Amino acid sequence: MRMLKSYLLIVNVLTFFLYGLDKFKAKTHRWRIKESTLLFFTIIGGSLGSLFGMFIFKHKKNKKVFLLVTFLSLLIYTYIFYSY
Repeated sequence: MRMLKSYLLIVNVLTFFLYGLDKFKAKTHRWRIKESTLLFFTIIGGSLGSLFGMFIFKHKKNKKVFLLVTFLSLLIYTYIFYSY
């Protein structure tokens, strides 16, 4: 259980950072992070970081695929986390 908590903490912080970095790059017209990369980190456990990143940085929150993947991933990882 401790490993799972550590893993989820690291992945969520990294995902949150990636959303912030991508928003910064979008504002400064620089080369962006691929959407598939953002979704990948959401799927592997960064759904909470993704959710916070979407609403704090106001980034990708209007894209339906990002909302759907984030909420489904959050539900799955919440179930896994609380079933241990």
